[in-house]
Amino acid sequence: MADDDLRRFRRNRQDEVDSAAQYRAMAASEPDAAVAKIYRELAQVEEKHAGFWEAKLREHGLDPGPRRPSWRARVLAWTARRLGPRMILPTIAQSEAVSRNDYAAQSETAHTRMPAQERSHARVLKAMLKRPEGAVGSELARVEGRHRNVGGNALRAAVLGANDGLCSNLALVMGVAGASTSSHAILVAGLAGLVAGACSMALGEWVSVTSSRELAERELHVERDELTAAPEEEREELQLIYEAKGIPKDEARQLSARLLDDHGAALDVLAREELGIDPGELGGSARVAAITSFLLFAFGAVFPVIPYMLATGTTAFVASIAVSALTLFGIGAAITLFTGRPVWISGGRQAVLGLAAAGLTFGLGSLLGTALG
Repeated sequence: MADDDLRRFRRNRQDEVDSAAQYRAMAASEPDAAVAKIYRELAQVEEKHAGFWEAKLREHGLDPGPRRPSWRARVLAWTARRLGPRMILPTIAQSEAVSRNDYAAQSETAHTRMPAQERSHARVLKAMLKRPEGAVGSELARVEGRHRNVGGNALRAAVLGANDGLCSNLALVMGVAGASTSSHAILVAGLAGLVAGACSMALGEWVSVTSSRELAERELHVERDELTAAPEEEREELQLIYEAKGIPKDEARQLSARLLDDHGAALDVLAREELGIDPGELGGSARVAAITSFLLFAFGAVFPVIPYMLATGTTAFVASIAVSALTLFGIGAAITLFTGRPVWISGGRQAVLGLAAAGLTFGLGSLLGTALG
């Protein structure tokens, strides 16, 4: 047996142990008993898969050792227990989707149900993502316009929002530090940058969510008028929607006709299926989105400023860089929860890029400070 195969066995076993731990934590914190039962069943299957790879290792004289979840799995499990399973569900679903066909090419699982079960897990989690989401998670995931492609992943949006505040304010503080040796001026600039940046992010989110709500309300109003003015055309649209989902034509016609008797239910279906709008949410709360964006940006932006609150001169300058570098590394490490990459690579890359931006603005500040006297 090649060493590569044994390493693959260990890697597969660890992945299954991690998945089981995550599902157990999600089940423990899920308020819906039926959903919690699904998570427990997924955990049981993953534990059986882990046992399969343990047996393979023992066949070759290797002791698999105790089942210990990785640090990544422990962090995700802790997050699920403290903040609820919806906070990590998008991350887990994405991971299952990416790895759903991993066993298809492995000869050891060719005559087992494992490949089919992994694909089934991916489909189950995809369906779970479509369930209604709580307000906190949905608003958090909406933070910062360019982060909206995170697929509802509130945890990732929080990390990226804090990263924005840290990187932008660190660059500002270092730029002012390059142009001036006054610790007071640097502190004032840092605090001003924190408040200005957080307000800008909050205002942007408020405008974005408000505009989204207004557009959704207008589209719902148009759909409601069409439902009243041309009910037969709307019934045909409903019928086509059901046919597209695989329902036979006659059944789709009957179902659409029954649904049309209740305009509220018909509008709800048309809004969700035709317009892609959830009538109960309409883009979420602009106020909550703005406050969340403000707090996340401010949280990241405060780290470069803290040393200047406690010290002055070279001590504050060096401490600001050190604290920011450690925080940048921590944010990079947090991102690996979603990417699965090694911590030192993501953390180191984040620290290097953030410090490079700070170095650039420091150099520019030094040049401007010299030129302007």
